[in-house]
Amino acid sequence: MRLDPADRKILAALQRDGRASITDVATEVGLSPSACLRRVKALEEAGLIARYVAVLDQRKAGLPVSVFVSIRLERQREDALDAFAAAIRPWPEVLECYLMTGARDYLLRVVAADLDAYERFLKQKLTRLEGIASIESSFALEQVKYSNVLPLP
Repeated sequence: MRLDPADRKILAALQRDGRASITDVATEVGLSPSACLRRVKALEEAGLIARYVAVLDQRKAGLPVSVFVSIRLERQREDALDAFAAAIRPWPEVLECYLMTGARDYLLRVVAADLDAYERFLKQKLTRLEGIASIESSFALEQVKYSNVLPLP
């Protein structure tokens, strides 16, 4: 989908505030509400707008611990990769999971209430998966920047 300047402005406005009314977005972008709504619907149908969510404060939600977990599998065959991905997908502690290049196969971002909660996650879930060769956990000390706003060209 080719984006024109109005589409980019709409997306920027909705990334700042997904609850903004069509009237407010239209005013900001310089379109009529009906034209703005048509464009938003087209962006949704094209899949560019995937969903609308509330972004929670991780600390205030009682999950102040962020852990980046590097996983190396015993084998890098497609079936092993698929099995690992399927196993971790339903775990709510895993907020993000990436298949990586380099020395590690996966990088996970895991949240926990405290170190004991992360230890339970590690022992009761992650270490019980078959095919894992190594697990390396790195604890974030401070969140310097967090954004879910894409920098549109």
